[in-house]
Parts: sequence; C-alpha cells; structure tokens
Amino acid sequence: METLLYAAELVQEDGTYKLVVQDLVRGTVQVTPVPKSAVDRLPAFLSVLSSKLGSAPARGRW
Repeated sequence: METLLYAAELVQEDGTYKLVVQDLVRGTVQVTPVPKSAVDRLPAFLSVLSSKLGSAPARGRW
C-alpha cells in the first residue's frame, strides 16, 4: 500500500513562480519563490535525479 507523504506544486502567478510543498503527515505547507531559470531547468533536473535514483516511471496526477 502506498502512503502519500508530500505533495508539491509549481505555481505561476503574475509572472512569478512559487513552489508549494504540503507535508501530508504533519499537515503543514511551505511556500518558496523559485526563479524562472530554475523552472526552465526543472525537466533536466528531474531526469538526472531519476537516472541517479533508478526510480520508477513517473505517474500522472490522480
């Protein structure tokens, strides 16, 4: 059985980006601004992370 521990969203609002991470165990939310340059590099970062961790294929939203 899977237990979802964290949920993350990258949100764009008025030309700025913010990362919203919800800790589902503790019931807390953290929000931090993210520069556009980091947003642009996110697909490459996730690809490298997946290859290094040998993770399972990505899942869609449910």
